[in-house]
Amino acid sequence: MRAGGEAGAPQEVLRRVFGFPAFRGLQQQVIDHVLAGGDALVLMPTGGGKSVCYQVPALCRPGTAIVVSPLIALMDDQVAALRQLGVAAGALHSELEPDEQRRVGRELDAGRLDLLYVSPERLRSSGTLERLQRREIALIAIDEAHCVSQWGHEFRPEYRTLASLAESFPGVPRLALTATADPRTRDDILASLGMRDAGVFAASFHRPNLHVACAPKVGETAQLLALLQHHPDAAGIVYCGSRAKTERVTASLKGKGFQAIAFHAGLPPEEKRAGLARFRSGEAVVIVATIAFGMGIDRPDVRFVVHLDMPDSPEAYYQQIGRAGRDGDPSDTLLLYGGEDIARARHWLGQSAAPEAQKQVMRARLEAMIALTETAGCRTRALLSCFGEDLGRDCGHCDNCGAPVGVFDGTTEAQKVLSAVYRTGQRFGVGHVVSVLMGRSTDKVSQWQHDQLPTFGVGADRPEGFWRSIIRQLIARGVMGVEVDAEEGKFSRLALVSDKARPILRGEERVILREDVAPPPRDRRRGSPDRVARAKPATTAAGDDPGFEALRVWRAGEARAQGVPPYVIFHDSVLRDIAATRPGSLDELGQIKGVGASKLGRYGAGVLAVVRGG
Repeated sequence: MRAGGEAGAPQEVLRRVFGFPAFRGLQQQVIDHVLAGGDALVLMPTGGGKSVCYQVPALCRPGTAIVVSPLIALMDDQVAALRQLGVAAGALHSELEPDEQRRVGRELDAGRLDLLYVSPERLRSSGTLERLQRREIALIAIDEAHCVSQWGHEFRPEYRTLASLAESFPGVPRLALTATADPRTRDDILASLGMRDAGVFAASFHRPNLHVACAPKVGETAQLLALLQHHPDAAGIVYCGSRAKTERVTASLKGKGFQAIAFHAGLPPEEKRAGLARFRSGEAVVIVATIAFGMGIDRPDVRFVVHLDMPDSPEAYYQQIGRAGRDGDPSDTLLLYGGEDIARARHWLGQSAAPEAQKQVMRARLEAMIALTETAGCRTRALLSCFGEDLGRDCGHCDNCGAPVGVFDGTTEAQKVLSAVYRTGQRFGVGHVVSVLMGRSTDKVSQWQHDQLPTFGVGADRPEGFWRSIIRQLIARGVMGVEVDAEEGKFSRLALVSDKARPILRGEERVILREDVAPPPRDRRRGSPDRVARAKPATTAAGDDPGFEALRVWRAGEARAQGVPPYVIFHDSVLRDIAATRPGSLDELGQIKGVGASKLGRYGAGVLAVVRGG
């Protein structure tokens, strides 16, 4: 029996099936547009309620809705959550057991499925499209639609074939949905899918519950541990730039007592499945991963996302930090970066085989990402501007808002660094240049007689961290580069970018720098060298209410018995509301947001027993 109501009853479906009293933001506008037969591009931040925009009209329109989704884990989570709501949902993908695949096929052929989740590859496979063309189709939703665009950060060529769906299913409304798309990507999505007449619904990308922070690397492990100590019993994600680094960091965290799991594309499939299963089970684990992990992660209570290497674009960065705090509770994000990260990203972009026009776009996005790390202003405003959004005010929940960053005229200091790099022959790395500036008589300095240079010791009145910061900021500005050592294959040699360094050396251009280390004595202002790294993280939601904890224990038992993630039964926010209101009857429980008719019937008696026992 179908779960949806009659056409034209979206409010009733929202309340009865999903347990929500009213739509949020742009949801009502999108749903009305789709119910009227229109196509739509939906841009909403992670946790903003995109899925409701296609799930509600799917239940209101006759037929089966097709949802194109990029990852098996995402499909399985969505299907599990919908079945908890009493919705007839299924998925077709390569990891289904044969019995389940046959069952879903029978339900589809009999017209008993409200929603069918399918990968773009499976949709285009022999027989699947023809099978669907024999059915009445309610709508087509293309999730993670940025994968369509060649300018998107997770481009998947197979998504481009979805443009033909308009011909295969004439008159069926289509929705493309994504949480990350700058103006260029939006235009490409519409063009690639043949949806130029679609309505565009763009919500604000602002996530007030995310504490956004970036910090120079001054001790990567210590900085990571400092953040993890604020979340001792929480789930989080740590992103690394390479497979080898994920394994090194995982081993280090395990050695310090953390429940850490490595995840990258090179692991055996069974190991990846086991790691993902632990993460979805609700355990307080730290996933240390490359970007192979994350797209389609539905777990709502991820309390932190840390980047130990810099993403290559604001889109990729926003998509990844968006996996924190999907439940709306305060969550932390931290990006650690250094001059070598910047140099490495620029180097590999230069080595890319992409067409020059695409490389120009990629280069602009990389430079926007670099600028985001070095900004002294509100970091959230800078991030949102990458998506064409003007917040109009400082956010109040990023590191720079919490601990305002000072700036100073660093022209003289920049000249000293550039002169030291030039006079040492542009053949040495950061450590050697800093030794020359500080007047350290190391073996290498003596060997090359750099203690005889006029720049030797000109920076002895500043700490090492100060000079490393100046060097990093000059690299970020493109005044210097870090070249690859041909023999060792490492990023090691500092070199001037002549057209940008020359005006500074000649005194023709001022250099204004961040005070992320102790400022010069003549202009001592706010802060300390590690101010950004120590900026107070977001406070996680309290979990010490006995009633709430009792409900969590009950939920965990239900999840284990059914083999589903705990969050598809009830989100923490629902359990908190139950614990706070202490309903005494099914009618009172049914008034709580997120408790629909199916869950009330399935879990009502058990929840009330826990409440009475608490």
